[in-house]
Amino acid sequence: MVNSTLKLRNFRSDFDSVVSNVYKENGGLYDEDYVQKRMDRAYEVEELGGKLSKLMDPSGKDDISIMAMQRLFNHKPNGPASPLDMALDYFIYDYEFCEPPRVTSLQNTNPTPTNADFGDDNNFVADQRGFESIIHYVGSSYLNTDNNGNIADRRVLLNQVVRQITYNNYGVVVTTEDGSSYSADYVMVSTSLGVLQSDLIEFKPQLPFWKTIAIYRFDMGVYTKIFLKFPRRFWPVGEGKQFFVYASSRRGYYGMWQSFEKEYPGANVLLVTVTDDEARRIEQQPDNTTMAEAVAVLRRMFPDVDVPDATDIYVPRWWSNRFYKGSYSNWPIGVNRYEYDQLRAPVGRVYFTGEHTSEHYNGYVHGAYLAGIDSADIMINRVFKNQEFKVRGKYDNHVEVNCS
Repeated sequence: MVNSTLKLRNFRSDFDSVVSNVYKENGGLYDEDYVQKRMDRAYEVEELGGKLSKLMDPSGKDDISIMAMQRLFNHKPNGPASPLDMALDYFIYDYEFCEPPRVTSLQNTNPTPTNADFGDDNNFVADQRGFESIIHYVGSSYLNTDNNGNIADRRVLLNQVVRQITYNNYGVVVTTEDGSSYSADYVMVSTSLGVLQSDLIEFKPQLPFWKTIAIYRFDMGVYTKIFLKFPRRFWPVGEGKQFFVYASSRRGYYGMWQSFEKEYPGANVLLVTVTDDEARRIEQQPDNTTMAEAVAVLRRMFPDVDVPDATDIYVPRWWSNRFYKGSYSNWPIGVNRYEYDQLRAPVGRVYFTGEHTSEHYNGYVHGAYLAGIDSADIMINRVFKNQEFKVRGKYDNHVEVNCS
């Protein structure tokens, strides 16, 4: 609906061509038929994991990690070990969930609800208006806008950093970094999970133990897309050449590459994705070091090509940024529906929302959007209908515990 109105400039991502573009650690392509066999086996194991997941108790008490599932069906104690198998494993799991299989919940990610409900196709949005165009479009349905359709509602305060939320049985007071205070009957906290896990916002009184533990048990992943610009194109382009993979013996080391020849013809830009520990490591080093590392990888991939130095680089730092402290949440093992309910449960007059409170779509923008609707319903039911939010029992979906 949003795209049909905004007409976002987007392009289908051709992930099917990955098998024909997997490069060996010291250069040259793997045989496509061999890669396809290894990929087929990886997907076979994933499918078996999905069937196992559906047999597990809905409460989550039987949940295991994706790696444990791989051990069960692939009989490899430490998971995929060869550079090729690690690269394909990274493509299937880390590239989606931003964390490795050893920490990711099987039951809550396989099958992935987003793919099951909306399909497997992915489109890359290459729109110069930026993500804010979507925010202004959605917000314009209930906020005042200017002549250009941008939000211009004086009730929306921008560039205000919340540092303290004081609450009691009668209301809340939100204090910002510039010393201003705002009073309200209720407050909805929509910061990222990473911010909740940091010390940016102080709650007075402190959040109860059950709430704090729920916040810290969930994972905030780091997913970093690094853009590199070159003076000329040296990589292959054309049909089936959108993505290429570097199969390093060091898992996740500058492994997933994407060309933008279709999206931005002549821009000579490549994108490489890193996650988890590699993303955190790269965030802490100078950009010129990252540029040198990435170009060195490209020179190993294309040993017979004159690979020039990159002329520019952009490295997002989601983990280091105090307003994000990560990219999006990932559902870890050991967290079931009980802890999830605690994560989104209100504390008195303080309510919580965000993609991490979306039971089925955490980690996605549509999860954040739908979670906002759900959290608003929870607040409305309490304020106008006096209905308390109920947390499902630890291992029995029919037992309810009041955590207000």
